[in-house]
Amino acid sequence: MNWQELSATSHYKTALAIHHELQRGNSSEADNGIKELINALSRSEKRALKSQLIRLMKHIIKWQTQPDYRSRSWIATIYNARVEISDIQEETPSLSNDVIKQLWEGCLSLAIVEAEDEMRQETKIKGLSWEDVFERRYSLS
Repeated sequence: MNWQELSATSHYKTALAIHHELQRGNSSEADNGIKELINALSRSEKRALKSQLIRLMKHIIKWQTQPDYRSRSWIATIYNARVEISDIQEETPSLSNDVIKQLWEGCLSLAIVEAEDEMRQETKIKGLSWEDVFERRYSLS
């Protein structure tokens, strides 16, 4: 069984195949499937973390670049992305702040590109601090 290929296409089908192997008494093959499923789920969570980090950074870049367009929805998006990142880290403790720091520059580069595309203008923002992204309170007042 090609567990890597199966887990890349469907976690559900992988779980069913593992169950089938267990029913057949093939615990060694089921163990291989479980290990690959765990790896696949971890990769999926890491992609989700990256996606939320890019989303968060993008809105902070927009916030800093276009103060006249600041809105409650931007604040809500920043808050929501922070909550999503926290939830991902809680569910997958291996995705620590150190992992976020490793992903930082790549996510920032993508966030800048996406923000500039959405704003239809270039930004002078070249970097964001941990405080900007995770600690600063954003409000309209």
